[in-house]
Amino acid sequence: MLKTGISAEARARGRRQRGVTLIELVVTLALLGIFMAIAAPSFSNWLQNSRIRNTATALSAGIQLAKAEAVARNTGVRFQLTSSLGNDCAISTSGTNWVINMIGANTAADSVETRCASAPSDTVAPRILHTKPSKDGNGSVEITATVGSVVFNGLGKPTPAPAANITMDVINAAAGSCDANGAAVCLRIVITPSGQVRMCNPKLPNSDVQGCGA
Repeated sequence: MLKTGISAEARARGRRQRGVTLIELVVTLALLGIFMAIAAPSFSNWLQNSRIRNTATALSAGIQLAKAEAVARNTGVRFQLTSSLGNDCAISTSGTNWVINMIGANTAADSVETRCASAPSDTVAPRILHTKPSKDGNGSVEITATVGSVVFNGLGKPTPAPAANITMDVINAAAGSCDANGAAVCLRIVITPSGQVRMCNPKLPNSDVQGCGA
């Protein structure tokens, strides 16, 4: 006998192939919008803090590199913050780039000011060894140092020996005020008179392992 109508299998297959309804789509988009609104501030804070950390890490690596070059070459090597990496550069305590060069008895002749674009050379003044932008490509990251340059001797120590720690603070205005428990986690690079280099959080207690200590 010829059967009429739709079989149970065909009806089930039709239900499986049914697309979402307009109401389901609207609800899904609404929930997605709510989740994004909640997550956006946290993601923004994470992004701004990552720029602080990337900049501080680049600074620390540059200082460690200058120290290592001084020890390996057994001669004075200078790390300096500069306003740019072009030939308009100047040494600056708020410089967002760094230049490493060898220095001799005549430190003035080996100055990199207005010569930061010079080709790397360990024989031709200003005897630049390495250069690098310090900042993680964002205008809101700021660097504030107690000195614009530091010289390491063949023992890996700052010379002349500073009376106190040399510090370089990295902040990000877009992340807000620095706070140990807040959204903005600012960092500091510390160079001790003995030549130790470390990165720390200046807002944490001195007793904290990630704090900057006394």
